[in-house]
This record gives sequence, structure tokens and C-alpha cells, in this order.
Amino acid sequence: MNEKTMELMKQMRFFGMHRAFAATMETGGADTTYTNDELIAYLIQSEWDDRRNRRIERLTKSARFRYTAVMEALDYRPSRQLDKNLVQRLGSCGFIRKRENILVTGSTGVGKSYLASAIGHQACSMGYRTMYFNTAKLFTLLKTSKADGSYLKQINRLERQDLLILDDFGLKPLDNINRHSLMEIIEDRHGKRSTIIASQLPVEVWHDIIGEKTLADAILDRLVHTAHRIDIKGESMRRKLKNKN
Repeated sequence: MNEKTMELMKQMRFFGMHRAFAATMETGGADTTYTNDELIAYLIQSEWDDRRNRRIERLTKSARFRYTAVMEALDYRPSRQLDKNLVQRLGSCGFIRKRENILVTGSTGVGKSYLASAIGHQACSMGYRTMYFNTAKLFTLLKTSKADGSYLKQINRLERQDLLILDDFGLKPLDNINRHSLMEIIEDRHGKRSTIIASQLPVEVWHDIIGEKTLADAILDRLVHTAHRIDIKGESMRRKLKNKN
């Protein structure tokens, strides 16, 4: 009977339940450790945990983060002026439920990408669909998609993400095509999804980077209005690690 039950679990793709039941059978615990109610609860919890973990793994893989970053590894030394309370609140991902944005600025190497990735990993762990992009590479992808007819598919994919992370924004001024693509992305997500933008440049000069006053006004109004702003100070973390080595 147990072998048949375990085979049915596999066929029904109850992999977590199957592993838990197999382990219980090996130790003889089904009859001696658990009541019937306890065994059922244990098997259901095992299946739930397995499905949750597999979903997190899928979400994390599809996000394509730049770093395998964790909130616990963030550096809160006073020189960085990183508000720990704010960062920890953002790490709870309440901003995603509220459809708010995050704008992260600071000099090269101070840890903007790491912070954005750490929050992104947290989002995945809570079941939120997340995607990370280097902004320049995203614009290249979108230009290519215009040529091969997949532009709408790419835009719709971006719109579906609960959290979109655009890293290294503003390394060079936007051309007309990229400007309109950015407007479309931000407009589609405004009030419905959350976006994190990381940039070496202060928000005050983004208007010039975007160019074309009307579009720049529209984009920034949608981004900044519901945004948490983090400006990281201090020396380059990459340079510091290099000097240590």
C-alpha cells in the first residue's frame, strides 16, 4: 500500500510530500511518531514548503540578478549614510504591495547594484516576479525586438513583473527610441507595479539624461512621485575589496 501511495504522489507531482513520506517510512515514524492528523499535516506542510522553494528558485533564476546578494551582508558603516531602518523596511517588500518605486544613487562601486539585487532577492523569496536589467542592455534588446517584431512581447513581459530593476541608468543620454521605450515601460507600470532604478547620477540630472522636456517631465513625474530615495555615500566597495586582496 505504501509503495502504491508513493507512486501516486510522484505521478501527481507531489514531490515534497513524496520525499517526506519516504523519509517517514524509512524511520518507521508513520506508525509510531505521528497520529493520523499529524501525519497528514506534516505531509501537506512538506509539499507546501517544496512548492514554495521551487517557485523561489524559478523566480530567482528568471530574474537574472547581477549579484547573489543578501540583505544581511549590506554595509551600514556611518560613512555610507545608508538608512538601515529604511532599507530593512524596503526589504520587507511592502513597497511592492503599495506599488512604490525605489531610486538608488551614488558613485561608482558604492554598492547600488548590490543593494538593488538584495531587495530583488527578497522579492523573489516572497513570491514576487522580478527582473533585473542593465539599462543599456535592455534598450539594446528592445531595439532588436523592434526589428524582429517581438517588441510588444518584450514590453508586455516587463509590464507583468511585480518588480523591475533597471541598473546603471543614465551612463549616456537617451536617444529618441530609448526615450520612448522608457516612457512606455514606466507608463505601463505606473500605479500597478514597482520599479527600482540605480544610477551613478543624482536624480536632479536625470531630466537632462532623458532629454526632450515633455517626455522627461512625464517619466520623472511617474517615477519620483511614489519613490523611496537612497543616496549611498562613501568609497568604492570594489576598490576597497581589491586593496584588501
